[in-house]
Amino acid sequence: MPKYTVLDKDTIKNEIMPYLSVAKRGYICQGSLIDVVNAILHKLKSGCQWHLLPVGHLFEDVVLSWNAVYHHFRKWCRLGEWQTMFAFIVKKYKHLLDMSVTHIDGSHTPAVKGGESVEYQGRKKRKTTNSIYISDRQGLPLAMSEPQKGNHSDLYQIKERVGELIIQLKNSGLETDGLFNNADAGFDAMAFRSALNVHGIIANVCPNPRNAEPKEDYLFDEELYKERFVIERTNAWMDSFRSILTRFDTTVSSWKGWNYLAFAVVFLNKIHKSQKFK
Repeated sequence: MPKYTVLDKDTIKNEIMPYLSVAKRGYICQGSLIDVVNAILHKLKSGCQWHLLPVGHLFEDVVLSWNAVYHHFRKWCRLGEWQTMFAFIVKKYKHLLDMSVTHIDGSHTPAVKGGESVEYQGRKKRKTTNSIYISDRQGLPLAMSEPQKGNHSDLYQIKERVGELIIQLKNSGLETDGLFNNADAGFDAMAFRSALNVHGIIANVCPNPRNAEPKEDYLFDEELYKERFVIERTNAWMDSFRSILTRFDTTVSSWKGWNYLAFAVVFLNKIHKSQKFK
């Protein structure tokens, strides 16, 4: 009997499977696709190598090989279905979000095997991949920017990166006009504020004393900024998934797939937990 330790069987069936493509002709998977997703979630959480997946314990009835699990994961990555799935989940539960304040943060993830969008990062002293993440006031993840080479800072092409986040928010049915956004001193730049302002978002950025740009009378609410710890807590939640704590995937599509799947797990667990105690 398989164990569903990351997400239970009903959650996989009702919240994830409706948004993943299933073969209609040609080769039809002989095993349960719910068990396939469960095996992928095991890999997400444990970070084990694909060939070490304990498929005998993860499948009920027909046991598939690790190669079959990998095949399905890559197929759904190439089609962008993990991102689509997460957008639909956010849209479904958007009434439970707290969008009175959002939080943005950047992350440099060590990339052990190199690959797409990977470059040496001096501060980390290793090759990394950089992305920007946004969460709601509760710290629930909402979107991530397109991964960039690690030799770039969080402000690299920030207008494009913010635009990517906004598109994802709107695809999830979320409006941005009038939002407040907390960001740390690394985002203290006119380019970042302007990028948010285009979409009606009010930036609350911690002033950077080392910033060489001319000082302006920008809004900075210290009490509101204290809430920024929630996105650091979100980062800690994400770090509990070993497959994204360190990047071993060489393709951007796989890397994004792991991130959106982790977003979905965090989001669903927190949402279902809050509903349970209401």
